[in-house]
Amino acid sequence: MKALVLERVRELSLRDIDLPQELGSKDLRIKIDTVGVCGSDVHYYTHGRIGPFVVNEPMVLGHEASGTVTEVGSAVTNFEVGDRVCVEPGIPDLESRASKLGLYNVDPSVSFWATPPVHGCLTASVVHPAAFTFKLPDNVSFAEGAMVEPFAVGLQAAVKAKIAPGDLGVVIGAGPIGIMVALAALAGGCSRVIVADLVTEKLQQAARYAGVIPVNIREKPLKEAVAEASDDWGADVIFEASGSARAYEGIFDLVRPGGCLVLVGLPVEPVPFDVSSATTKEVRIETVFRYANVFDRALAMIASGKVDLKPLISETFAFDDSIGAFERAAEGRPGDVKLQIKL
Repeated sequence: MKALVLERVRELSLRDIDLPQELGSKDLRIKIDTVGVCGSDVHYYTHGRIGPFVVNEPMVLGHEASGTVTEVGSAVTNFEVGDRVCVEPGIPDLESRASKLGLYNVDPSVSFWATPPVHGCLTASVVHPAAFTFKLPDNVSFAEGAMVEPFAVGLQAAVKAKIAPGDLGVVIGAGPIGIMVALAALAGGCSRVIVADLVTEKLQQAARYAGVIPVNIREKPLKEAVAEASDDWGADVIFEASGSARAYEGIFDLVRPGGCLVLVGLPVEPVPFDVSSATTKEVRIETVFRYANVFDRALAMIASGKVDLKPLISETFAFDDSIGAFERAAEGRPGDVKLQIKL
């Protein structure tokens, strides 16, 4: 099948490639409609690796997908041909200890689309387990369906934070995931969320949403903004979503005693960590890697209208223009949030 293939660093091609397509009894065959361009896809394109995951041979990109069921495995009873769906792209070993603990996202044997050596979904059709596929309600478009995957990351962060109604949240980093985290935090109970970044255009995107307080840290110290919003008490929960080592400088000055720090961004290098400041405030620290057991909730929140992700779709490209979409994403235009490819 024709697919968008990462041949090597900075080299993409649209070409035919042999992909596994055998339909198991518990699987679905899905005609892909829309795929989002994720930061991890772009990082593989520009650098060829993320941490221990290295692209050593050609790999199909893409893992944020929606589409239509075209064939149903013999043991599947809850899907029919023609169902519109979105796809959770990680397939764990359901018999692993991690899965039995409900932590299948950190299962060492998980097979995740577009994570070397596993191929992604930027191709005409895929075969995927029904257990990790979700029907789209009639009021959710294919474009929104392809946004469920990144929003699930934000929802995982909000769940880990254990937000209480009325909490003040802070998100450091106004990239796509940072904005998703902010929206999930608001939907999860935060009364206000301060979103901090260096780029005005990104903050303008975040500020479209009620409850978001944008702070450009080139113009105002984040500590000052948090103090004003909390009467010098500190925020209830801090989400670090930038992946910048500099974000950790003074991060515990932002959180209230007994508050929570959720680490979402993945710094390339080790970062300094102020253990004393964390300890003297008894700050609870949580970490996020992808998501587990929240995909259906993320879809439900979008379907209910509680979370509107449509304004975050910056541009949609035709499949034949996929290489251009990745070149655009690699530019890192400050006004772009989410680029999508329509197959």
